[in-house]
Amino acid sequence: MHKLLTDNPGEKMLLLGNEAIARGAIEAGVAFASTYPGTPSSEISTNFFHVSQQSDLYFEYSTNEKVAFEVAAAAANSGVRSMCMMKHVGLNVAADPLITLAYVGVKAGMIVLTADDPFMFSSQNEQDNRYYAKLSGLPLFEPSSTQEAKDLIGYAFDISEKLNEPVIFRTTTRINHSSGIVELGPITPPVTKGDFTKDPLNLVPVPVVARKLHVKLLDNIETARTISEKSEYNFTSGNGPWGIICNGVSYNYVDDAVKELGIEDKTTILRIGFSYPLPEILIKDLLKKCEKILVVEEGEPYMEEAVKAFAYEAGLSLPINGKADDLFSRLYEYNPALVMQCIAKYFGLPHTMVEATDVSDLPEIPQRPPTLCAGCSHRATFYAVKKAAEGMETIYPSDIGCYTLGLLPPLSTADFLICMGSSVGTACGFSKVTDKKVIAFIGDSTFFHSGIPGLVNAVFNNHNYTLVILDNGTTAMTGHQPHPGVDMTKLNLDGYGRIAIEPVVRALGVSHITTIKPYKVKKSIDAIKEAILYDGVSVVISEEICALYAKAIKEKQRRPFHVTDKCKDHKNCLMELACPAFYIWNNRVKIDEALCTGCAVCAQVCPENAILPVKKEQASVK
Repeated sequence: MHKLLTDNPGEKMLLLGNEAIARGAIEAGVAFASTYPGTPSSEISTNFFHVSQQSDLYFEYSTNEKVAFEVAAAAANSGVRSMCMMKHVGLNVAADPLITLAYVGVKAGMIVLTADDPFMFSSQNEQDNRYYAKLSGLPLFEPSSTQEAKDLIGYAFDISEKLNEPVIFRTTTRINHSSGIVELGPITPPVTKGDFTKDPLNLVPVPVVARKLHVKLLDNIETARTISEKSEYNFTSGNGPWGIICNGVSYNYVDDAVKELGIEDKTTILRIGFSYPLPEILIKDLLKKCEKILVVEEGEPYMEEAVKAFAYEAGLSLPINGKADDLFSRLYEYNPALVMQCIAKYFGLPHTMVEATDVSDLPEIPQRPPTLCAGCSHRATFYAVKKAAEGMETIYPSDIGCYTLGLLPPLSTADFLICMGSSVGTACGFSKVTDKKVIAFIGDSTFFHSGIPGLVNAVFNNHNYTLVILDNGTTAMTGHQPHPGVDMTKLNLDGYGRIAIEPVVRALGVSHITTIKPYKVKKSIDAIKEAILYDGVSVVISEEICALYAKAIKEKQRRPFHVTDKCKDHKNCLMELACPAFYIWNNRVKIDEALCTGCAVCAQVCPENAILPVKKEQASVK
């Protein structure tokens, strides 16, 4: 039995933040869950995926975040508690239905989880999705600990049903990926079947209906504001004249700093967990009793701006600060030392930063640039594309996925990137306004997510570029989740369909389509060269399973390779492929056989045929 299905209230368990969130939903009786995977939210859906195999929970990896939102919205409007999960930029994709579902509402609880990524550990921006609550008018919740991440989910479902509105549950990387002891609660049996009652004059927001629904939404915001004022997740501690307002993981840093600085008797901490609507009365009461206020929040000055507005309305002129050149930045994550330093500076406290340990006598740690895995088929494809395009001026629009790691030399196959699916659309623009050869890259999962519309556009408008679809049989970057093109029988699961990419591309009207096996280097180069010389839209589908995924599902592994004495030290393999299985020893190229996957691309690149498979008897010893 999956550990998150343990039905033993009171038992304590060490859980990752994302596991705690999934457990909270299970305890709350979630019956329908959907997602498009994205770090730092991915483990929530991974756990739901496994739990769904052992319980009545329905879970799906949807085509993209918009679809994930829409299927969950339908379930919630049929009386079934639903939840959809995504990373922060995924909410951009789902924003269209989000804003209107706020008008339409739901019949059972629905949580929209958005996992923000301060410091951009695995993202292209640091956007602060608290503003989506203000934009949509939907309640917003933010946990500060692993235990609270579990408990707050149930509360959020209850508020959703009280207001008949979806609610937004915002986490950050530090909450998602920290572990803590969690006390389990009772599991509410899920209601897995519902019914939809036709009510088009409230559920179909044509203009005359939407005008009425907007009035209802504004009334709901006021109801939510009243609830926020009394919510147990908005609370104060201390009774001093220095006010500190904080949220999320910042609360833990503030609490520790206040204790470390010995100023518990001088401070009042207001922790905000029900973040929209903000508790106006609670905040104004704090402002009236304090001499000055410090707002501690990662990201944008969301709370700070509101607190200053509340002070103005109350006719108060006390100092209120947060984001400033000498205090907190809008950039990156905060940490305990930074928060302590800023609190001490703002309230005029003596504080000496702990000096970092002197490591000047230690050798410098070797830098490891972000790189594709050893044996990654994308490396072989990039090499073949560059060889096929030698002598041409090229532009390489790239996309979101492992293949973005083609950015750095020697591969250098990523010139422009905006968001999921953007390579296919931006390639259209580049091909029209430049005379350079445009070769765009997109992964298989990303193609299904949002690459198809751009290709439709290219065919309709008769653009001239080559799209390379890198089909490695999984959603690799976020942890090998399924997508519509995955063969689910390899995971010993049935009941799924499978959509092949080539028929889809052909159905869109693309005339020149080539499927290659990138480990066959010469054939791949020839096929790609033909595609990029084609006048019009051409598509190359590069098919080869992700090396890590193949190992995970226990596909037969190839023998590793080694560099023989025939090597003349040209270093072509190293300088043109940069596979991490290569290393230099005594100024000679070697292959780490523990990393080598036996793809044989380097052997085909070597001009002396000096790279050969390890003999079977040697390989078996390794």
